Amino acid sequence: MSFAQGIRQNLGQFAQQLLQVFFVGMTIGVQRTVVPALAESEFGVPAGSATLLMAFVVSFGFVKGAMNFVSGRLSERAGRRRVLIWGWLVALPIPFIFLLAPSWSWVVAGNILLGMNQGFAWSMTVTSKLDIVRPEQRGLATGFNEFAGYGGVALAGLLTGYLATEFDPRWSLFVFGLAVIVLALLSALLFSRETLPWARAESAAHKAGTQAGPRPRFPSNVSGHPTTAEIFALVSFKHRTFAALSQAGCVEKFVDALVWVFFPAYLYAKGLSLVDIGWVVGSYGFVWGGSQLWTGPLSDAVGRKWPIVIGMWTCALGVVATLMVEGIVGWSFTAALTGVGMALLYPTLIAAVGDISHPDWRGSSLGVYRFWRDLGYGIGALLLGMIADTFGGLEAGFWFTAAAMALSGMWVALFMDETLARLNPAEPD
Repeated sequence: MSFAQGIRQNLGQFAQQLLQVFFVGMTIGVQRTVVPALAESEFGVPAGSATLLMAFVVSFGFVKGAMNFVSGRLSERAGRRRVLIWGWLVALPIPFIFLLAPSWSWVVAGNILLGMNQGFAWSMTVTSKLDIVRPEQRGLATGFNEFAGYGGVALAGLLTGYLATEFDPRWSLFVFGLAVIVLALLSALLFSRETLPWARAESAAHKAGTQAGPRPRFPSNVSGHPTTAEIFALVSFKHRTFAALSQAGCVEKFVDALVWVFFPAYLYAKGLSLVDIGWVVGSYGFVWGGSQLWTGPLSDAVGRKWPIVIGMWTCALGVVATLMVEGIVGWSFTAALTGVGMALLYPTLIAAVGDISHPDWRGSSLGVYRFWRDLGYGIGALLLGMIADTFGGLEAGFWFTAAAMALSGMWVALFMDETLARLNPAEPD
């Protein structure tokens, strides 16, 4: 059997993985509007307790980060498809928890399962696509992947806002969430294929010297068969470009934690309805998702470094601007601006990690990067809650997030090397 790389050559499986990540996005999007806005009335969160409000994102972030790391390593042994299916099996209890939860602690516990689902399932959609596409298509592939995923997040947030307004909020979350998870599981069981053979074929081509195109700059300070600890150290701090990418991934999740919880709470306090909040938060998600259709290919053309830097700084501007405007139009615009920034940096970070990861350990390196990236949910949510409680308002969290993004972008500008092989190829032997 041929394991030729390319989107056209593997279009059926590429489309199936897009459907999978759309379902993954919808699973997390179920919580994006209704749960934070109704945390007090439905789940008993005390008024003004930002730290407690953020607890469900903290649990999600730490678990998802850890599961990204675990799933990356597991996928090189058990295969991508099997880990994807495990992710959907773990998700099955989540809708029942939201239906029956007597307190906020149940929601926090439910998000432990959500973190496991996201760490297994979303990770595998990314890894599988990078297995089957050519190196010069990685930006395009990750752009499409994150477009489908965050399009699902935005759509689910908007739809559940409408459903919770017309029907019982808990039953709306239950029926919608269960339908998505069951459809995703059935689709994965029936139509997904194992993509690990494509990665092994690519590795063999590198070893034989028959891989077409410019040679990527794989790190030289790594063994032929690196251990888990070696890969973790390499991506976390031993290689300056990997380290710059990992910290940027971690910090950019502060923005998503802010939009996930503080945006709905802030806008609800300003008098917006659940439907209007759904549209504002949806503007962020839809623009983020849709814009990745052009930002991913853009990074294939102009390189990875500067789209990441400009994206970080654009997010900082959008977050600050949210405090400077009033009304649904103004907030929708600043949310959309933040979404553009996320679109510039998000798929590009993943593509950059893929650029300099050898196919023998690409799943593991992506898992380490995604560990640090999604740990940013937990770190960011914890810091945002503490800062808001300390300074007496949600607005302090907005300023903190903007400052963190600006400084993180500066780190990338100073310490990241360009990873696109066409622009910065490895030196010949």
